[in-house]
Amino acid sequence: MKYFILLLAIAAFTSIILGLTTDLEYSQKLIGFGVLGLFIIVFPLFAYYHWKDKDIKDYMLTKENLDKMREREGDKRN
Repeated sequence: MKYFILLLAIAAFTSIILGLTTDLEYSQKLIGFGVLGLFIIVFPLFAYYHWKDKDIKDYMLTKENLDKMREREGDKRN
């Protein structure tokens, strides 16, 4: 999955760069498809791949997590 996402990202960036550097009739479409590919396909796949095994509660500011942060901060000061 990691290599598939990388391949899609390279294809999207290549499309954008080709659209910017060449003077073709369809260069604006290349830029547009590259940007759409990044924001509709690559970024959601990247986010899903990196967040699929993580618990969202670990990243929320709940009372328990705030208490843990305060305890860690107190340990660093001593």
